[in-house]
Amino acid sequence: MWLEASTVHYFGAALGAALAVIGAGIGIGTLASSALQGIARQPSAAGEIRNNMILTAALVEGVALIAEVVAILIVFLK
Repeated sequence: MWLEASTVHYFGAALGAALAVIGAGIGIGTLASSALQGIARQPSAAGEIRNNMILTAALVEGVALIAEVVAILIVFLK
């Protein structure tokens, strides 16, 4: 076989981390776009929309960080 088992672990961990980062980037971009549209439509609710946007962005980043840590653990604990 042309790939060793350790190579597959590294490739899987890199792919998992990359997908987590890409997913978080797309999610936060969509979140920010929707929040800006909401603020443009109803400027009086800007503070509440901004607070909810920041909280949700932090949760998305937390999930992405956990996914990256799991990908790194796959490499070290194979």
